[in-house]
Amino acid sequence: MIKVVITGAAGRMGSRLVSLVKDSAFLTLAGAVEGKGHHAVGEDSGEVAGCGRTGVPIVDDLSSLMERGEVVVDFTTPAATLGHLKIVAQHRRGIVVGTTGFSSSELDELRSVSKQIPCVFSPNMSVGVNVIYKVIAEMAKTLGEDYDIEVIEAHHRLKKDAPSGTALKMAEVLARAVNRDLGQVGVYARKGLIGERKRGEIGIQTIRAGDIVGDHTVIFGTMGERIELTHRASSRDTFARGALRAARWVVKQPPGLYDMLDVLSLK
Repeated sequence: MIKVVITGAAGRMGSRLVSLVKDSAFLTLAGAVEGKGHHAVGEDSGEVAGCGRTGVPIVDDLSSLMERGEVVVDFTTPAATLGHLKIVAQHRRGIVVGTTGFSSSELDELRSVSKQIPCVFSPNMSVGVNVIYKVIAEMAKTLGEDYDIEVIEAHHRLKKDAPSGTALKMAEVLARAVNRDLGQVGVYARKGLIGERKRGEIGIQTIRAGDIVGDHTVIFGTMGERIELTHRASSRDTFARGALRAARWVVKQPPGLYDMLDVLSLK
């Protein structure tokens, strides 16, 4: 049984992770963490998650759990994740990071710290989405310059970052596949008299509404036809199960920065 510590344990993703670990035949819950001052600190993590008592209270100090945990699963905020990474590195444990919304400087810091420990970092832990990363790269290469590329993402009204980390990753995969710099060709909003679509643009558009868990569509369009590839998540469990699959994998790896394509052997 691999001993897992979950940060952000009272959040939407954290609660599902607690529930799934509680029912797992391969993983056991070694600890649960929330931020200092959070109302759930001191409560039983399973009762907060709605899955029944686990006997593991939510604490506000990750360091206090590192001796008993083998791997940390982190879906929090960029600032919190970077703090957790440093603690994990001090104790030479593994970590799975599903946090999104990092700035470029924060990503640089994540990459630097993760060289010291085995770390899986992915903006989307869904197995299906990671297969799509592989597929869209091949499609973009094959279809070529005559096909316009657009990425559309939709999430619930409470999501704080936009575009989603998954949409940005899709756009990066697509840009790399067709030898373009996303920083130069990415278009994130259109309004007014903007003229014809520029050749080589990659559009990334955002929708926020209701309780949408996560929809992502890639459109390849040319004169006379278009191809649409869509992934729809109907439950956060798809991300949680992928993260726990990564947790089982990463504890066996040497230090380094990995993603879900590594976990799924798709590289």
